[in-house]
Amino acid sequence: MASSTLRLSSSSCSRQINSVIHVPKLPKVIPYFSIPKIPTTKPVEELNLRDGFKRIVPVEKISTAPIHDKSPNSDATAATTQLYAILEAVADRVEMHANIGKQRENWNTLLLNSVNMITLTAATMAGAAAIGGAGMPLLALKLSSTLLYSAATGMLLVTNKIQPSQLAEEQRNATRLFRQIQTQIQTMMALGSPSKEDVKSVMEKVLAADKAYPLPLLGAMLDKFPAKFEPSVWWPSNQQIQKKNKSSEGKQRGQKNNGWSEEMEVEMREIIEVVKRKDIEDYERLGNLVLKINKVLAISGPLLTGIAAVGSAFVGNASWAAVVAVAAGALGSAVNAFEHGAQVGMVFEMYRNCAGFFQLLQESIEVTLEERDLEKRENGELFEMNVALKLGRSLSNFKELARKSASSRIDGTAIDEFASKLF
Repeated sequence: MASSTLRLSSSSCSRQINSVIHVPKLPKVIPYFSIPKIPTTKPVEELNLRDGFKRIVPVEKISTAPIHDKSPNSDATAATTQLYAILEAVADRVEMHANIGKQRENWNTLLLNSVNMITLTAATMAGAAAIGGAGMPLLALKLSSTLLYSAATGMLLVTNKIQPSQLAEEQRNATRLFRQIQTQIQTMMALGSPSKEDVKSVMEKVLAADKAYPLPLLGAMLDKFPAKFEPSVWWPSNQQIQKKNKSSEGKQRGQKNNGWSEEMEVEMREIIEVVKRKDIEDYERLGNLVLKINKVLAISGPLLTGIAAVGSAFVGNASWAAVVAVAAGALGSAVNAFEHGAQVGMVFEMYRNCAGFFQLLQESIEVTLEERDLEKRENGELFEMNVALKLGRSLSNFKELARKSASSRIDGTAIDEFASKLF
C-alpha cells in the first residue's frame, strides 16, 4: 500500500515536471525577415546614383580612345577653346581700359581745377601784399604766394607732360577697339568652325592693340609731343602677299569671280586716291597744327606761373613785382584753362585716331586688290558694302564718288568732296 502510494506520487511528480519542461514548437519566423543583399554596383554606377543621374554608364563602356585626336573636328575644337580663352582676355582688357579711362578723365578735371584755384589764390595774395602789407603780414603773404605759385608750376609741369585728356582719349579708343575685337571673335565662332589661322590672326590683333594703347604711364607711355604728327597704328603689319604672273591675272580678270569685276577694282582705286588726297592729308594738316598749339601751351603755362613766383618774391621791394606776379598768374591760369579745359591733347589724339582709321582703310583696300587669286579675296560685293559703310555712304553714293574722282583726275582739277561723311 505504501509502495503503491509512493509510485503514484513519483509518477505524478514526473508528469508535472514533464508538463513544465515541455514547450510547444513555435513556427519559423526567419523566412519573414529577408536579409538585404550586398549591392554589386560598380564605382561609376554608385557615383551616378549618388549624384542623381538617371542613366548609369558601366565601367566597361568607358571610352579609352586617345586624347590627342588629329581629326579636323579636334583641330576646330582646339581653335574654339583657344578663341574662348582669348575672348576672356579681351573682355578683361575692355573692363580695364574703361576703368582707367574714367580715372584719367577725373585726373584732368581735378588737376585743372586744383591748379587754377592755387594760381588764383596766389595772385590774390600777391595783390593783397602789394596794397597795404608791411612787416610780418607782408612777409607771410609774399611767402604764401611764392609757395603757391611754385606748387602750381610743378603741378603744371607734370600735368602737361602726361596730358590727362589725351590719356583718357587713348583709353576710350582702346576700349572701343577691344570691343570690336570681342565682337569679331564672337562672330567668327558663330559663323563656323574656326581654324588655327584665325586664332593666330586674333592674337596678333590683340598684341598690336596692346602696343598701340599701353596701360602704364612709366616707361610705356606714348610720346605726347612727337617731332611730327603720325597716325595711330593699332593693327598688325600685313603679311606677304603672294603675287602671280600676269598671264594668270589676265585669265582670272576675264571672269567675274567671287563678286569682283574690273569696274569694281577701278572704283576701289579711285576711292583710295580720294582718301589719300583729301581725308588723310587734311587730318595730317590739322594734327600738325594742334600739335604745335599744344606745345606752345604746355610751355607757356609753367613759364608764366614760374615768372609769377619770382615776381611775388619781390613784392614790396619793387614796384613792378606786384604787377608781374598778378598778371603772370592770371595769364597762367587762363592758359591752363584753355589747354586742359578745351582738352587740346584729346583733340590731338582724336586726329591721330582718325588718320589711323583712313590709313587702315587704305591698306586693307590695297592688300585686297594686290591679291591675284580672286577666290582668296573677300567677296567683292560684301567688301564694297563694308567700305561704303565705313565711309558713311550708300552704294550708289559710293560709286558716284568714284566717278567724280576719275573725272577730276582726267580734267586735272581737285575734287571738292571728302571720302568720309562720318568724320
